[in-house]
Amino acid sequence: MQDTSPPATASAILVGVDLGAPHFDAGLEELGLLAQTAGLEPVARVCCKRRAPDAALFIGSGKADEIKALAAETGATEVLFDQSLSPAQQRNLERHLGIAVNDRTLLILQIFAQRARSHEGKLQVELARLQYVSTRLVRRWSHLERQTGGAGVRGGPGEKQIELDRRMIGEAIKRTRERLDKVKKQRRTQRRQRDRRDAFTISLVGYTNAGKSSLFNALVKARAYAADQLFATLDTTTRQLYLGPAEAAGSAWGGRTVSLSDTVGFIRDLPHGLIDAFQATLQEAADADLLLHVVDAANPGHPEQIEEVQRVLQEIGASEVRQVLVFNKIDALTPGAQPLQRQDLFELEGRPVRRLFVSAHTGEGLGELRQVLAEAAAQAAEPAPELPIIESTEDLDSDPDGGFPHSHEAAA
Repeated sequence: MQDTSPPATASAILVGVDLGAPHFDAGLEELGLLAQTAGLEPVARVCCKRRAPDAALFIGSGKADEIKALAAETGATEVLFDQSLSPAQQRNLERHLGIAVNDRTLLILQIFAQRARSHEGKLQVELARLQYVSTRLVRRWSHLERQTGGAGVRGGPGEKQIELDRRMIGEAIKRTRERLDKVKKQRRTQRRQRDRRDAFTISLVGYTNAGKSSLFNALVKARAYAADQLFATLDTTTRQLYLGPAEAAGSAWGGRTVSLSDTVGFIRDLPHGLIDAFQATLQEAADADLLLHVVDAANPGHPEQIEEVQRVLQEIGASEVRQVLVFNKIDALTPGAQPLQRQDLFELEGRPVRRLFVSAHTGEGLGELRQVLAEAAAQAAEPAPELPIIESTEDLDSDPDGGFPHSHEAAA
């Protein structure tokens, strides 16, 4: 009789090492969410504090023995580290523990591989995976070495398996890059077409699970996939957002539409390989006229999440794009934590940025958000003011401030 019961979920032990980082996750909450998103069941959590990682085992032999006993007790099949491991550390830990050992970087790569749907997204994930694997080629075998031979040749190892793997991975990376370059060219062509149509482009950015896709669906009445999980969205989705006459009355943008894009979410310690691989997707944010930076207002760690998003925006060259902060999920706040007003100014990297409080779930504050978007689009549509024509240099010399007007009354 065939067994039709569902397969057992793989179980994992979560390990975090406090090396003095300012935002160490002592509860391993985010790593646990990542593990669940990847289909793993966390069965135990281990935290320790060290001044520096152990060169061989990262956590030291004593803590490694403790984790080995815990794995035997719980039946865990995998150990997940919240920090990145070197190839040698990962190899040594697997030999010591006798089960699979992976780090945060590989876990994120696995989630991305599961979630990618478009051809472009799959190519980007494959490139990031190949780049990661290329750094993990450590010598774990010797029986696969090719032996040299022939008359007058002394015996010894010839081309090793690791060298073959390195060459094959290098060729695969080259092929994937070439295919991604074609995708980038197509995206550049699409952006040029939008520029010719004088379209105003808006991109949703923010930490993963901040509610970007829910807000996107609420604004454009779309059905993009949205779920209470990390990295629910990987592929960029773009729709036209109609700014009706009620929102943009009397402006140059009244009755017109803008282009709204939902992008991949960011996360702490996002692997650089993923940032490089997803450059084509993240370029949507760098080329946007306005960024809607969505923040999970109900998450107590949102200040650190804002900092992480700003760091990634800096890496992709989008830090200078105008932003509007959207504090989402206010319906999840307690009555005492509700904002006193729907809009205010928030200091972001030393400059004031407009902030709005909304709920994509209930629709609260979405009208005010549409009004802000209409105003931003209207300002972009207004022609630049004409500069005065200076007939001669005498006009400059006659003004002691070099031609810049000022108020004597204000100075007094």
